[in-house]
Amino acid sequence: MLNQSLQILRKMQYPTGLFAASRMTVKTGYNLAWIRDNVYTAIGLEAANKYGIVRKTLRALLDILLKHENKIDWAIREKPRHHYQYIHARYDPITMEEIWEQWGNKQNDAIGALLFKIGDLEEKGIKIVRNENDKRILQKLVQYLQSIEYWHDKDNGMWEENEEVHASSIGACVAGLKKISKIVDVPKELIKKGESALNKLLPWESETKKVDMALLSLIYPYGIVSKKQRDSILKNVEGKLVKEKGVIRYIGDRYYYMNGEAQWTKGLPWLAIIYRQMNRPDRHAYYMRKTIEAMNRDGELPELYYSDGKEYNENCPLAWSQALFVAGLGD
Repeated sequence: MLNQSLQILRKMQYPTGLFAASRMTVKTGYNLAWIRDNVYTAIGLEAANKYGIVRKTLRALLDILLKHENKIDWAIREKPRHHYQYIHARYDPITMEEIWEQWGNKQNDAIGALLFKIGDLEEKGIKIVRNENDKRILQKLVQYLQSIEYWHDKDNGMWEENEEVHASSIGACVAGLKKISKIVDVPKELIKKGESALNKLLPWESETKKVDMALLSLIYPYGIVSKKQRDSILKNVEGKLVKEKGVIRYIGDRYYYMNGEAQWTKGLPWLAIIYRQMNRPDRHAYYMRKTIEAMNRDGELPELYYSDGKEYNENCPLAWSQALFVAGLGD
């Protein structure tokens, strides 16, 4: 199953190193490359010891940011006021140009995720940073988070929806700043402001979304919540969001709504990984079995199943889901 999933992921990688969110031929826009999705795909490939692919992918993300460095410079000089002034979430995976369609482009967690994974890999001795250009752009990402005042910036969050302050976005930035601080300069106050804001929000995600699957990211991969906060998040997610073929993002989610909220497959291996880290092999096995049951006959994990759990949407396979399954299989 590991080799099958790795083959599925390889078919979604462009020559640049970037991964499509789904199949390259899909007509939903998921043939494009998201910063966040590529980071999570890299996390899965890292678990399978595919370090060469991981390097290529993360370096491609750095190349995107270097290509748009002037925009980042502008945002550092003056706090962005409009969506288009923020670092965009999606790019053409071949030309690395921004996608200018109206979108929830204020996704601060994507920047935090990238800083976190690069810092984490460097800490493990897996070199991602190639030269002074890479180091310079990483330093500028820290300055960018300072400029947008990430600790109380209303962003579109992991689900690219309404603007509000999201715990998952703040947490990603805190984790990213902590990890990257061994490579570039990060003011301690910048981390403290995020930690303070995060602790005020937890165990809730935001003002309108109390229980949210995005909160799982604070447990894995970021590991920045206390045991009490972790347990609260898990209790809430498992008690209110886990369904037969996936995990709903939050109560009242209207995306692909059909007599109920859609069930996202990525939530199942996500929970499996968390329980493995907690040394709960029973719960790890339970969620891995549920993940396998959510696969189609080709071993692919779709983005989501409709609320009845019988049919899935056209974004199949979803790289993020497939990568988390690979991570769930890892040691």
